[in-house]
Amino acid sequence: MEFGPHLMLAALEGAVTAAVLALTAIGLSLVFGVMRVVNVAHGEFYMLGAVIAWSVATSLGGHPAIGFAAALVIAPVVVGLLAAAADMTILKRINYDPERTIVATIGLLYIIQQVTLMTYGPEARPVEPPFNHRLALPWVEWGEQGLALYWPWGLSTTSYKLAVIGAAIVVLLGVWVMMTRTKIGLIMRATQLDRDMAQAFGIPVERVYAIVFGIGAGLAALGAVLIVPIQQAYYLMGADPLLLSFIVVIIGGLGSLPGTVLAALLIGMSDGIISVFFSPTLAKILATLLVALVLVFRPQGLFGTRAA
Repeated sequence: MEFGPHLMLAALEGAVTAAVLALTAIGLSLVFGVMRVVNVAHGEFYMLGAVIAWSVATSLGGHPAIGFAAALVIAPVVVGLLAAAADMTILKRINYDPERTIVATIGLLYIIQQVTLMTYGPEARPVEPPFNHRLALPWVEWGEQGLALYWPWGLSTTSYKLAVIGAAIVVLLGVWVMMTRTKIGLIMRATQLDRDMAQAFGIPVERVYAIVFGIGAGLAALGAVLIVPIQQAYYLMGADPLLLSFIVVIIGGLGSLPGTVLAALLIGMSDGIISVFFSPTLAKILATLLVALVLVFRPQGLFGTRAA
């Protein structure tokens, strides 16, 4: 295969990574933006979503689409409820203190991880995709008669990977509509701007925090459900998404949803292309280097605002 089609294939793989990363990172950004809480357990909520998806999909018989559709609903809801319960029982009791919330979420990370290990086991287990048709991709090149369309051998993807990209776009648009066009979004933004003033106007801030924490974890779980038919569910799979989500949020700007999406696209696409042509390790090194440059030259992130 020539370089051009090979690059296109790598870009498609990167787009799948970027789509799932955007869902995971937007949840982390939402939690920090509204609550000012650095959720170190965010990757474990991602892992929990994948494990629950496997459990639901294998428990239901029939066509794989039935189990996957059920997992797509059940896993984010269950993880979101567990996160909201963790917020009310742990973070609320320490008054959302920045230092203590980091320690608390680290403890939550190990609790979720070890409970999953004891119940689910150490094995990596796949989930069968609801559909997975192989689709040949066209390529355009300049020939003797001008532009010509042809199908290079090996240039193909699957219908499910394209569906993952489409589903992520729909969910991200839904989050944007929720934050900008709904009452709950207005309440979240008011709480983000001034917690004390919002409380003075009768907004139940602690309830809003529980909802936001649950939504953030649910978005991470949704990303895991979408990716688990491509990868596999196992109890240590939350580390890489957590690292990449922090990288994306720092680059995009803490609390900036548009910046988070654009940074996820940048990191996901570069990770996919560099991993194909060089190595995944080099992709992680370059992403970490980019974070260092952003922290030195623009600490608020590319789309964040400098604190007064």
